[in-house]
Amino acid sequence: MENLSMIAAIGINYELGYQNQLLCHLPIDLKHFKEITSGHAVIMGDRTWESLPKRPLPNRRNIVVTLDDVEFPDCETVHSIEDAMDLVKDEDEAFVMGGATMYRLFMPFARKLYITRIMSDFTADVFFPTIKDDEWSLVDDVYVRKDEKNMYNLFFQILIRK
Repeated sequence: MENLSMIAAIGINYELGYQNQLLCHLPIDLKHFKEITSGHAVIMGDRTWESLPKRPLPNRRNIVVTLDDVEFPDCETVHSIEDAMDLVKDEDEAFVMGGATMYRLFMPFARKLYITRIMSDFTADVFFPTIKDDEWSLVDDVYVRKDEKNMYNLFFQILIRK
């Protein structure tokens, strides 16, 4: 699917989160996420939806994938990744934004990855799929030094499927 991208912030060992929370609070990464995804569809699993402080994400088409027989307020609810991909087939770009199961299931269909690599290792119970060098090309790599608001050095990276 040419328009499917994934966006994630990960630690150096592909850590994604711990106990349904992000690894850390990085205002610069939250701003980056908002800039990239605003005006687009975002696809998430139901646990990611539950972790959002303000639901749904504003200025985005929110799509929640769940196996449960529930609806999510002000969101489109689907029960398979195929249904989610069908909903976004006419979008110019759609983003899978978590969690770990969604990343694993959508990885074979993604054409672009927007990765924030946080230069630290974290305690985690969920991980991003391994990004294999023979499958992905790094096309953008911007270093951001830690500061008083962002406690870790990081890289904003864009990778495209080879």
